[in-house]
Amino acid sequence: MRRLMRLFGMAEYGWDELLLALLAGSLTAGTLWALCGWRWACLPLPLVGIVVWFFRDPDRSGDPDPATLLSPADGRVADIVEVDESDFIGGRALRIGIFLSPLNVHVNRVPCDGIVRFVRFKSGECLPAYNPRAPERNESVALGLQLSDGRKILVKQITGVLARRIVCEARDGATLRRGERYGMIKFGSRTELYVPLSCAPQLAVKLGDTVRGGETVLCRWVL
Repeated sequence: MRRLMRLFGMAEYGWDELLLALLAGSLTAGTLWALCGWRWACLPLPLVGIVVWFFRDPDRSGDPDPATLLSPADGRVADIVEVDESDFIGGRALRIGIFLSPLNVHVNRVPCDGIVRFVRFKSGECLPAYNPRAPERNESVALGLQLSDGRKILVKQITGVLARRIVCEARDGATLRRGERYGMIKFGSRTELYVPLSCAPQLAVKLGDTVRGGETVLCRWVL
């Protein structure tokens, strides 16, 4: 089924929601047709279309240069700040926060090649993803990658008001490739990239920029 979803350009993580939407839409359309005529049977189509649009998953191809880090998500750069990241990086890091509206592609992608060394789920609230307190207080899943030279980066998936389910299929010890899909946040969210300041990251984006997961370069560092 996942291959079929990918064949039609749909996110493999959205099968349950798509099936439910198609079944509900078909039943509703059939009932309206029988009771009110064929014109009324078209009413459920926009709602089904919204679900299909949300779970789209286009192929992406980004810069292959290992000195660059690709965006882990589609959306808008909401903040760029220096923070203490003690869970995995163990020091000061540059955090690039990306806000995803319900209209964005919500599949998350890997910024660079690496081995999964850290996966942690944290329960929490569902504040709006644009709220400055959301990174600390909302439910999240953090994914830590270690590169072949020992450097570390962290990607964090964070829920929002509508986003109530995070999918992260990465497992400890797995090898992931830059641009590879590893999960998604369903119905509006926030994704963050943490890069150690010791790696001297050089920004390639600014506040308000629109970015595309697996394609847009967020920053560069010296190898």
